[in-house]
Amino acid sequence: MVIAGLTGGIATGKSTVAEYFRSAGASLIDADRIAFDAVQKDMPAWHEIVRHFGKEVLLENGQIDRAGLGDIIFNDREQKEVLDSIVHPAVFRKIEENVSVLEKDSPDSVVIVDIPLLIETGRYRDMDEVIVVYVPEHIQIERLLSRDNISEEAARARVRSQMSIEDKKAYASIVIDNSKSMEQTKSKTLEVYRKLKDRAEAGRP
Repeated sequence: MVIAGLTGGIATGKSTVAEYFRSAGASLIDADRIAFDAVQKDMPAWHEIVRHFGKEVLLENGQIDRAGLGDIIFNDREQKEVLDSIVHPAVFRKIEENVSVLEKDSPDSVVIVDIPLLIETGRYRDMDEVIVVYVPEHIQIERLLSRDNISEEAARARVRSQMSIEDKKAYASIVIDNSKSMEQTKSKTLEVYRKLKDRAEAGRP
């Protein structure tokens, strides 16, 4: 089995690349999906969030108000660190459980672990490969402007609130450049998948 961490930055197209891998036959583990499930009402992380941030971060149905909580942590690094300390352990435990199941059931599989904060959390060290979906910062901003209908100032702030894509690229063992056509991106992704699959089937991590 080969385990590859997949990451990128806002508006780089990481989700598109993840879907290309999944369609090609990779086993995809989505950290965002796991995080979403981990903070559902009455889950352990939900209780910790409410205990720290108060009931003001809840919607009428008792679920976390993600937009409201996002506004809090976007402007307060200490509060973001608190939230991360609550959510990340639950997410990474679940990822490890999923990997263990796949290792038992599909030992020759390619596992793509889609983690937005792969580098920042240090989890890249646990991966056989680190795949970064890359576009230059100016393209990130252009795509945000088009996608979210926000001001250039707001788009720039969102991009620069994250670790820079150039810094992430420096950690990559594999870079998938998504700044050109979708067909080129898909072709590169499938090429990477085939190489990882060959290694997995040969029993080489």
